[in-house]
Amino acid sequence: MHSNKQDLLNYYVGIDVGTASVRAALVDQFGTVVAHADQPIQIWEPQPDYYEQSSDDIWAACCTVTKKVVCGIDAERIQGLGFDATCSLVVVDKQFQPLAVNCEGDHTRNIILWMDHRAASQVARINGTQHSALSYVGGTMSAEMQPPKLLWIKENLRESCWEKAGYFFDLPDFLSWKATGVTARSLCTVVCKWMYSSEEGWNDNFWKLIDLEDLVEDKYEKIGNQILSPGTSVGNGLTPEAAKDLGLPCGIAVAASLIDAHAGGLGIIGGDVKGHNLPCENQPITSRLALICGTSSCHMGISETPIYVPGVWGPYYSAMVPGFWLNEGGQSATGKLIEHVVQGHVAFPELQAKAAASAQSIYTYLNSHLDLIKKSLPVGFLTVDLHVWPDFHGNRSPLADLTLKGMVVGLTLSQGLDDLALIYLATIQAIALGTRHILETMQAAGHRINTLFLCGGLRKNPLFVQMHADITGKPVVLSQEVESVLVGAAILGACASGDFASIQPRSFPEEAPVLSETPNG
Repeated sequence: MHSNKQDLLNYYVGIDVGTASVRAALVDQFGTVVAHADQPIQIWEPQPDYYEQSSDDIWAACCTVTKKVVCGIDAERIQGLGFDATCSLVVVDKQFQPLAVNCEGDHTRNIILWMDHRAASQVARINGTQHSALSYVGGTMSAEMQPPKLLWIKENLRESCWEKAGYFFDLPDFLSWKATGVTARSLCTVVCKWMYSSEEGWNDNFWKLIDLEDLVEDKYEKIGNQILSPGTSVGNGLTPEAAKDLGLPCGIAVAASLIDAHAGGLGIIGGDVKGHNLPCENQPITSRLALICGTSSCHMGISETPIYVPGVWGPYYSAMVPGFWLNEGGQSATGKLIEHVVQGHVAFPELQAKAAASAQSIYTYLNSHLDLIKKSLPVGFLTVDLHVWPDFHGNRSPLADLTLKGMVVGLTLSQGLDDLALIYLATIQAIALGTRHILETMQAAGHRINTLFLCGGLRKNPLFVQMHADITGKPVVLSQEVESVLVGAAILGACASGDFASIQPRSFPEEAPVLSETPNG
């Protein structure tokens, strides 16, 4: 049942495809999430550093969660749809059917996941060219971007995949194609992951130099020759087939998409902080860093003029906020690393049992356990003799070194729950120290950042938030709306519908009051 007042509201659907799940939200015209749902998606790991997904599996999950969030809502009030997704590579043939990205020939698995590092030798060769275009990715391309993945396919799956491929999509763009039948790409995806210049377009010389001249010869049809700004309406809106799949009205506006981290940045960086005595109050929006923390973490800082930061991606023009340059730092494994460390410990079964008995999540239980053993000292001091180097999946920023590995120093023969709690704490501290390293590198290059705005799954962990405040020495802002990434996706749909003129946030909006976490030693 919905009140008459609710029936008068306009609604927008935001769909967020993360690494391990798809989520959808129904968001009203005031930015309030009124319903949300999630659905896990499958990840294949056929060998170390190889991660694959299925576009059919992901689309099916999108349909399931969307139908859930719009159930009971007057379809005429739903005005727009926006997608965000991980920057994974989707491969389809000329008839848009899935093509295998694996030697087994399993066409179900037609996505190379963003975190896949199979293209290590290809990215090393690309970086060895020292092409001038690399200055827009901090001087060093990542294996998590698309050119090295494309080169790997050409060199390893030439007959079975490369020669049969009709289109290579970034996953956010695949979803907008699936919804509209239009192969247009988002400026966000092609600028951030495909070496497209928002000012000069595709660089023929770059693609020829890295032995991917085939893409130039077909006038970039396979990777995109129609580029749209995020939030722009795509084609004629939702096709009848996609509308039926999603349970939405045919023809509603579908927006050019964003990468998931960029949707989170858009959803949080403009939050109102008036009255909270934060250093960014009455300061330009460029004083803020959006920190999106999930399976990995992304650190999004914007500037009015381009800033070149060694080891940090960008500067990208209008890739997240129109009219601003974006620098994107990141850590390749954060939530994934915490999960790996905790679940791999010998005391994990004991933790599971005790957490279940107390009806708590394992991380809530661990946080409480740390409070019990800290005695008089602040919790952060418990790890004075235990240190983690967190680059278990290489370093994305600012060292930009794919070959780095993780390390733990200070291990003892202890195997109990106390030991598990301490290594969990040390891992979170290591991640926060990585954020501090990125932040200091960005500031040394010219950014003037004084406040962190944090969203994503890890923002729900108070220990993770507090350690970031303590270790960076910066206040951390959390929006009252937990689902900031989904709000960012819905903002795209709202703009595509024409109800709002631009996705650009006001510097000091009146909505979205915030809560802050300050350093406490």
